[in-house]
Amino acid sequence: MSTAIADATDPVRTYLEHPSAPRLQLPALSCDSHVHVFGPVARFPYAADRRATPLEAPKEKLFALHRRMGIERCVIVQSIVHGTDNRVVEDAIAAGEGRYLGIALFEPDVPDAELQRLAQVGFRGVRFNFMRHIAHGANIDAVMRLTPRLAAVGMHLQVHFESELVHELSGPLQCSQVPVVIDHMGRVDATRGPDHADFQALLRLLDNPRFYVKVSGIDRIDAKAPPEARYQHGVVLARALVERFADRCVWGSDWPHPNHTHIPDDGVLVDRLAEIAPSPDLLEQLLVRNPAALYKFLTP
Repeated sequence: MSTAIADATDPVRTYLEHPSAPRLQLPALSCDSHVHVFGPVARFPYAADRRATPLEAPKEKLFALHRRMGIERCVIVQSIVHGTDNRVVEDAIAAGEGRYLGIALFEPDVPDAELQRLAQVGFRGVRFNFMRHIAHGANIDAVMRLTPRLAAVGMHLQVHFESELVHELSGPLQCSQVPVVIDHMGRVDATRGPDHADFQALLRLLDNPRFYVKVSGIDRIDAKAPPEARYQHGVVLARALVERFADRCVWGSDWPHPNHTHIPDDGVLVDRLAEIAPSPDLLEQLLVRNPAALYKFLTP
């Protein structure tokens, strides 16, 4: 099923109601470090300037998915569907009883009082988008000026950018005063392989120990592959990142998969972790130790 959006008023399904059960047993306290929640719109309206209207994907469906997948911790990323009104994620964090944390969306000139409040209720960072399909993308200079203020409240920076922008953004991002988490493996085109200039630039950026990468999105960076060959190229790049930067990779399902070419099966995505992190120690580092340290989960 395509999730291409032609009319922003028609709700589009972006997740499977009944994904397959994974065969891979995940370690205790495994963390899904990249998901979204949508609605319910009666409580949390969608942003008026959104380009798409997804079917509601509220916290209850997310919690149920994680129970099915064997996932005990999570980081919810505020979506542009809800804009800079972070209440929908704040509500899910409160319901998660310490097992769910958040990444906010806000403008670089956010007041210090709001920064402090968001940090206190469980937001661990802020995401900025540098993507063509997102109107009014972030200004990198303004974002860098924000980073000392993020440091003051213990937040980090998360960035989502078009693959080719890695060359343009690498220099300015080095000026960040806080750790930088790169979304979805820099959105590289996995079919071009690990030797492509964009992936090589990503590797050079990650040589800086302040940078982390989400090995999420194997389904996005090889989004047009036929079903029988799905995600093979993405797995190759994710595994290369985990093997080279084992202590600075985290993983996320990206549920409920908005703005996509198809609806991934979350059980399949979990099972591919056996190839991305092919030893018990690597799997525990990716899913447990790294997110615990980066996101500062409280000890159970």
